[in-house]
Amino acid sequence: MRDLFKGFGRGHKTSTKTVEHPPLKIKPRHIGIIMDGNGRWARKRGLPRMAGHHAGMLAMREAIRACDDFGIECITLYAFSTENWKRPLPEVEYLMRLPEQFFRTEIDELVSRGVQVRFMGDIGQLPLYTQETVKNSLEKTAENMGMTVNFALNYGGRAELISAMSKVAEDVSNGRIGVAELTEESFETYLDTAGLPPLDLVIRTSGEIRLSNFLIWQSAYAELWFTDVLWPDFNKDELYKAIVEYGGRKRRFGDVE
Repeated sequence: MRDLFKGFGRGHKTSTKTVEHPPLKIKPRHIGIIMDGNGRWARKRGLPRMAGHHAGMLAMREAIRACDDFGIECITLYAFSTENWKRPLPEVEYLMRLPEQFFRTEIDELVSRGVQVRFMGDIGQLPLYTQETVKNSLEKTAENMGMTVNFALNYGGRAELISAMSKVAEDVSNGRIGVAELTEESFETYLDTAGLPPLDLVIRTSGEIRLSNFLIWQSAYAELWFTDVLWPDFNKDELYKAIVEYGGRKRRFGDVE
């Protein structure tokens, strides 16, 4: 696998800071990011798709650092969807190894920053080595009180809603909750994002303009921000642009100004 990326590291940097960022007056508490464009980024450079995913992992590290530097409370990263199993087996196997690569090199910094790691999605269907990585990262950051980084891994918004409704039905059947007691607020306690701040901003890279089954319920009133920048090229400056635009939008939630 090392030969796969021969010469790659010298040609790609993700941490270059190009401008000084003034303090943010208004910022979201919770940002969701659809990290899209790894394959196209690799193809443009004549590299295999796995090289694009490796570059995407480095960009993810920079995004986590940037969000922490900007004082964001929580970010949810769309790392692997329930639909991604349709990809070629070697690519899926590589993606399943990426969490291990990421946390092996980054866990110490996450701990030093006080980051708490969470996961959402059907973790039980992942390979055992990926499940072990999930377990270890949860344990090592469980007591941290800083920013929450929530990885959506083997996650789909529709599957999340079906799972939540099944749990509600079970609780109604067992008398733990009455049908009349079910509200939007109580339903949210059955979702994978229970306990996290409301989703304020969704960012999608690579020029695609859709949610792709990401946080369907949670995105109901989130601001959406799309960019043509491919994910491996997404940096702190791009994140700052998104947050600044978010701060300039009027969020009325159905009310009038």
